[in-house]
Amino acid sequence: MQKFLYTGHQIMNELTDIEIRMLQEALDDEYHAWAIYDQVIADFGEVRPFINIRQAEARHIEALLGLFARYGLPVPANPWPGKVERYASLQAACEASVAAEIANGEMYERLLGQTQRADLLTVLRNLQEASQQRHLAAFQRCAQRGGGGRGARTREDV
Repeated sequence: MQKFLYTGHQIMNELTDIEIRMLQEALDDEYHAWAIYDQVIADFGEVRPFINIRQAEARHIEALLGLFARYGLPVPANPWPGKVERYASLQAACEASVAAEIANGEMYERLLGQTQRADLLTVLRNLQEASQQRHLAAFQRCAQRGGGGRGARTREDV
């Protein structure tokens, strides 16, 4: 039996269980990325590219929360602050972030195959593009420079 959600002027099919899990996974991944980059900033100071990408992750979270609101889904709290890996150096954080952005792109590629809804696809593609075209490149430059242009900066240096 198919349920429908009345949204003012239109009737829209509700999300499938797969689409709900897809949005939950994407939000959890964006929460996780934000918490990691926030921890790096707490440990090493206001360093690039982490300050810029943390702001971008907040925008990604907002884009996903817009979909949660549109479909009347409960919004889980971010479980990650204070529970993410801490890195011994900024270089290690940059290298780990390269791997994380690659994994993020792969996750979005998988999630894109789980829906045909235009609004979901648009948001997921935008998030994947930001990850693969901007964040990954920024973290690769960071890793190549030895950690944000500040050499082998460690937590003890801050």
